[in-house]
Amino acid sequence: MNITGKIYGINGPIVYVGENRAFKMGEMVLVGKDKLVGEVIGLTTGKTTIQVYEETTGLKPGDEVISTGAAISVTLAPGIISNIFDGIERPLQEISKQSGAFISRGVSVEALDTKKLWDVHITVQPGDKVYGGTIIAEVPETRAILHKSMVPPDIMGKVTKVAPDGKYTISDPIVTIVDNSGKEIELTLTQKWPIRVPRPTAKRFPSDRPLITGQRIIDTLFPISKGGTAAIPGGFGTGKTMTQHQLAKWCDADIIVYIGCGERGNEMTEVLEDFSKLVDPKTGNPLLDRTTLIANTSNMPVAAREASIYTGITLAEYYRDMGYHVAIMADSTSRWAEALRELSGRLEEMPAEEGFPAYLASRLSAFYERAGFMQNLNWTEGSVSIIGAVSPQGGDFSEPVTQNTKRFVRCFWALDKSLAYARHFPAIHWLNSYSEYLTDLAPWYTKNVGEDFVECRNQILSILTQENQLNEIVKLIGSDVLPDDQKLVLEIARVIRLGFVQQNAYHPSDTYVPMAKQLKIMQTILYLYQKSRLLIDRNMPMSLLKESPVFDKVISIKYDVSNDELDKFDDYKVMIDDFYNDIMSKNA
Repeated sequence: MNITGKIYGINGPIVYVGENRAFKMGEMVLVGKDKLVGEVIGLTTGKTTIQVYEETTGLKPGDEVISTGAAISVTLAPGIISNIFDGIERPLQEISKQSGAFISRGVSVEALDTKKLWDVHITVQPGDKVYGGTIIAEVPETRAILHKSMVPPDIMGKVTKVAPDGKYTISDPIVTIVDNSGKEIELTLTQKWPIRVPRPTAKRFPSDRPLITGQRIIDTLFPISKGGTAAIPGGFGTGKTMTQHQLAKWCDADIIVYIGCGERGNEMTEVLEDFSKLVDPKTGNPLLDRTTLIANTSNMPVAAREASIYTGITLAEYYRDMGYHVAIMADSTSRWAEALRELSGRLEEMPAEEGFPAYLASRLSAFYERAGFMQNLNWTEGSVSIIGAVSPQGGDFSEPVTQNTKRFVRCFWALDKSLAYARHFPAIHWLNSYSEYLTDLAPWYTKNVGEDFVECRNQILSILTQENQLNEIVKLIGSDVLPDDQKLVLEIARVIRLGFVQQNAYHPSDTYVPMAKQLKIMQTILYLYQKSRLLIDRNMPMSLLKESPVFDKVISIKYDVSNDELDKFDDYKVMIDDFYNDIMSKNA
């Protein structure tokens, strides 16, 4: 590292260096006597512009700027899972030992523990030809995750020497190769990767299988595929963070990367405490054994917030390359966009709508496009699914971050404050939400869940849409004047809303619902609708039908039938038949 410049101007996190031709765009630099981490974001013949990822208080003109010669990168090695990092992959638990509850300026710690010994099993032999992505070693990282160390994507050659299986640190050489030019390269468990560059893959697969979440309104009405993208927009208090918590706990991804981007510190504390207590239903181990957290809370520097989502997705791509399915929870991209806006303002760039920079859309697309179900360079298959929360001010979905996000995601789960205030959770509104994955996933549902799954889903959504239209009439003239067939639609829609769409995160049988049970509940509700419609067609009044407790009993199915008692649904079909026969006999 060499001193390559001196500061001549400072504007918040933006630092200007005088004329110097030694810097490169995107290069990581160390600023001032405290060696604050920064990144080169602008170059002209007269000045170099640097954004600093730490508080710049105390910097002054004349302070030195040191070049590192490398881009802002993350360290990829065993030790990522179960850890909590800040926006530029500095481990917060290690930092707290040095500086307490708040990060001190210029703190320098290794991203991962370089002294810890890992049990390493070497998977290659001398003479093997290896290339980017070849798995050279396996390390039990946690009880849930087997870490597969790989050859960096830009290296290939022939193995000449391997270390015996045993205990090694992430810095110890374990495999030696000779590349095509005859150069000898020692490989360790560690590789570095620039956060703004997507990791290469061999092939992108179409969206043909869902990410199962156990949440009925998502899995059935608005599904997301593995490797898909979704946005959860909603105003304050509508349940964005809690919805993401539920998805992180229950979705069938192998690894969760949770990015707290500009969120309150107490929310990130809640995530840590929840995940450390929660038992993973798939492995029986703590959920934290397959989770990593990127925490950039609202009181941390904005420049690091801007980098945090790139740090998170690079970690996700690394585990995808091992053959894992990774889900990213980004909470919230609005706070990230606000950091972008603040930096843009400091740079005196021409503002676009609501002060956001003109390149907001391209930055959002670059982030979401890194999702996908991929064939990796080592021929394994893995995926990165991105679920991003959006926090529009005042719940206004017409603001730029929400509108631009809609352009690049195929799944939109719109949270509604009226549902949230009525304690209806998840507060995803079925009329404002959509999923473009349904057509792609229909063959999977037909093959793996049931031939009538998509048809049942469409009927359920149709009834909810009819209810909304009828409610407009009810507001004007009241419900008493409606014909009985329309009153039945309103009653069945109530059953759907309370018995299917609404879900209790704290009930053992309702917090997670397998696909088979979701289909059974839909079939039971639609069977009740079918039988009731027959009665209405025989001129039975709706008031008579509502005297029966059958509607409320169908609503309570979600609580009364556990996930492993699906044979009980036959009893509900018998109950509905008895209800039909009883009404017919009374009016014979």
